[in-house]
Amino acid sequence: MKGYTVTADPDTSAKAIGKEMPVSPKLAREVCKMIRGMKVSNAVSVLEKIVALKTPVPLKRYNKRVSHKRGIGPGRYPKKVATAVLGVMKSAMSNAEYKGLSVDDMKVATISAARGKVIPGHMARAHGRATQWNQETVNLEVIIQEVK
Repeated sequence: MKGYTVTADPDTSAKAIGKEMPVSPKLAREVCKMIRGMKVSNAVSVLEKIVALKTPVPLKRYNKRVSHKRGIGPGRYPKKVATAVLGVMKSAMSNAEYKGLSVDDMKVATISAARGKVIPGHMARAHGRATQWNQETVNLEVIIQEVK
């Protein structure tokens, strides 16, 4: 991943990237889809509720054999992913404050999760064999923008 996927006006926006974070790419996409377009304060509160296991994330894809949660259908509580996205979101908020922008008047303009590098590994098995046990990573990108 080189740079950002979207160009934004530097006078009214702030950006942050999290590279090669060791979280699930599938769940990262679902969390990003959930908070895209929200006001920054609402997005942070939703992410904190996910970490506290109060708000589930609806799963739109790969949701077979996933139990339903009240009001949303199939869903889960991806605590590790929400913590990673929250860290990148707070970094973008601090970048906005450094630029002199008001974080209260901003919304999540762009948030995306792309697969990163795969960290190879293995798990020992019986009789001297081994099975691949790789760690997937995610590149997170957040751009917040002032609402007019």
